[in-house]
Amino acid sequence: MATIIEMPKLSDTMSVGTVVKWHKQVGDKVSNGDVLAEIETDKATMELENFEDGFLIKIFVKEGVEVPIGSGLAAVGETGEDVEDIPPPVETPNQVETIIAEEESDKEEKSPPTPPPPLPKEEEAAIIDEESGEAVIGEASEETAGSTDRILASPLARKIAHDQQIELSDVQGSGPRGRVTKKDVLSHKQVEAAPVEALRSDQVVRPVETQSSGQLKDQVVPVSKMRSIIAQRLLESKNTIPHFYLQKEIDSQPLRLAREAINKRLTQRCSSDEKPLKLTLNDLILKACAESIKWVPEINTSWENDQIRYHGNVHLSFGVAVEDGLVTPVIRNAESLDLTTLSREAKSLIGKAKSKKLTPDEMTGSTFTVTNLGMFGIDFFSGIINPPNAAILSVGASVKKPVLDSCGNLQAGERMTLGLSCDHRLVDGAAGASFLKLLGEILERPASLLV
Repeated sequence: MATIIEMPKLSDTMSVGTVVKWHKQVGDKVSNGDVLAEIETDKATMELENFEDGFLIKIFVKEGVEVPIGSGLAAVGETGEDVEDIPPPVETPNQVETIIAEEESDKEEKSPPTPPPPLPKEEEAAIIDEESGEAVIGEASEETAGSTDRILASPLARKIAHDQQIELSDVQGSGPRGRVTKKDVLSHKQVEAAPVEALRSDQVVRPVETQSSGQLKDQVVPVSKMRSIIAQRLLESKNTIPHFYLQKEIDSQPLRLAREAINKRLTQRCSSDEKPLKLTLNDLILKACAESIKWVPEINTSWENDQIRYHGNVHLSFGVAVEDGLVTPVIRNAESLDLTTLSREAKSLIGKAKSKKLTPDEMTGSTFTVTNLGMFGIDFFSGIINPPNAAILSVGASVKKPVLDSCGNLQAGERMTLGLSCDHRLVDGAAGASFLKLLGEILERPASLLV
């Protein structure tokens, strides 16, 4: 008997999912563990795994269609097995609008263009003036008769040309039969005025050069489920959480030197056929955050309306850029992990995020978030709090700059700016400042992370 593959619930907040792409087609043999399709949820795009051996005998939902949890997506069974069709899911308003637009577009492409009606005989020619809406009689016959003092033009165009002292014979008409319109006169006036203004300002008039538009192009794309949820959550965060912001510049040279020394040591300890673990600056910052939070528990809290929840463990989430958005995988119990273990966990989560293999549990339950744009050369920014976290740390680039040493002498140095966005319902200024001060001290003395 055929098995119906249903839309699974892939996250706690998920109510609907979108079939992004089918990896198997009707008639394909499938086995337990095969990836049937990609499903876009409110968190990310995930893989739909098959748990039955057999053949994909029917697909109920097309690519790009959004359906509720529990809806039948496909059927797996034996070749030739008959499966009744499942009623198609109800399209969302956006999908209905897209379908209508596509149908209208198809009609326009299939219908031949309606040819314009033939002009009347020249001696009775009449053209409607677009500015006044009145018919202009006889102008076409006057032009074709060879008159040099009569140009085919609308009355309003003649009036503007007369008032602006513009010769109609110099104006290129864009109307029917080359008729000069109001728009033609005004455009001619702007083109004519440009060289005059250039001469008045002693500017050299150069021909307009056609420049490459790079990756720009006119297009309208539907909002993906991930982008929609990101917009919803960030809007909710800014509208409901009273943010306040702190920032601190630290000496980042010891952090860089410590990373280089640790990586060198890790390489020496590896065998020739083993790939050595390489720590990133972000690994060190994540570890320093976990250590600092242990001593400032207000940072590790959540607002629950009539109560404040203090979390006994530090579950660190960090931003990972993926196609069409951002995901925040979570390192569980980060306060209890040593530096190398934390680094391996972070790398594993990044790999899963890039390959769309993160599970719902790996993206939920964070108590603190770190977002880092330093690798993009951003000196400083302020992040938006990721609910239900009490704060988010923003990490900028390490920048070489002149600094004063303890004796007041100018020397070359390296500086990094940290930003902390806090929920003022949970974190007071003193608590936020204490956390940022302690974090800065640890990062400026990174040897303390090894004990």
